[in-house]
Amino acid sequence: MSELKKRALQIHKKLLEVFGEPIWRNPLPAIDELVSTILSQNTNDVNRDRAFDALRAKFPAWETVRDAKEKEVIAAIRPAGLANQKGPRIQQVLRAITEERGSLQLDFLADLPTNEARAWLTKFNGVGPKTAAIVLCFSLGKPAFPVDTHVYRVTGRIGLRPEKMTVEQAHPYLESVFPPETYYAAHLNIIRLGREVCNARKPLCPKCPVNKLCGYKDKTK
Repeated sequence: MSELKKRALQIHKKLLEVFGEPIWRNPLPAIDELVSTILSQNTNDVNRDRAFDALRAKFPAWETVRDAKEKEVIAAIRPAGLANQKGPRIQQVLRAITEERGSLQLDFLADLPTNEARAWLTKFNGVGPKTAAIVLCFSLGKPAFPVDTHVYRVTGRIGLRPEKMTVEQAHPYLESVFPPETYYAAHLNIIRLGREVCNARKPLCPKCPVNKLCGYKDKTK
């Protein structure tokens, strides 16, 4: 095992020790998670959930979202922000899935190798590596490591990935650094670390549970 992989595993274990075993909100069906994650882009969890709940209240099935008037979908998801972009994007993805599969069921992806399932999802406009990884990891139990803003910032800052690596490159890279069985918990606990301790502007290094495993403090002396 490389030194980097050893340190990644040490960080994972330390975060488990401090934060405990994290639990994702109630798992959603894959198609629900796909829409929810599109809504989550450039907004917070509260606004994402408000928009998702409003969309489900307005339209009883994803087929009705797909076939609705664009302006009605936009109005329903307004709380998530960027509704004029997200509304058409959601409808386009739902139509493209229907055209290819004949229905809006994505459970078949659970039976595919992870890379094939990822490639199938990311071919749709508006479904990037993070969105695909969230659907695969949290709805389908596949070994995928989602890289959101917090994960990207924290892993770069503490030295788990090259600083100049892009978000897209970080997905396969971090999957190679962490053991697959840790993806779920490591992703969620690194997000928590980023929100509560390793802040974007003023990281609370003295209070950080992985301070001794991090190189960032050396840069701030």
